[in-house]
Amino acid sequence: MPTERVIRALDQIIEWRGKPHSIRCDNGPEYISGKLSAWAEGQGIQLMFIQPGKPQQNAYIERYNRTVRYDWLAQYLFESTEEVQDYATRWLWHYNHERPNMGLGGITLNRNWPLWSELYF
Repeated sequence: MPTERVIRALDQIIEWRGKPHSIRCDNGPEYISGKLSAWAEGQGIQLMFIQPGKPQQNAYIERYNRTVRYDWLAQYLFESTEEVQDYATRWLWHYNHERPNMGLGGITLNRNWPLWSELYF
């Protein structure tokens, strides 16, 4: 994903959810670019990079990526990008609003958001 697309996505997230104090990133080229560093500095957001070869330092997103990959991405053969985007939107709604999260005592992520956002935003 190009850095410009990452920045657009982050701008949207900030508009919807507010500005975080920091963002944890791996060392992919889209995250270590000067453009993202300049954007983050202008936003007053600290970029926190994990150590190379240490995905456990970013365990939450790595677990989410695994869930996406095995729960639906590897299960279906999609005909178009639009079909993938539509399915992803519906799956994400289910993941955040309907699917109980055992790490949160069986409540949904959406129900837990107000508590979580007070800690991190």
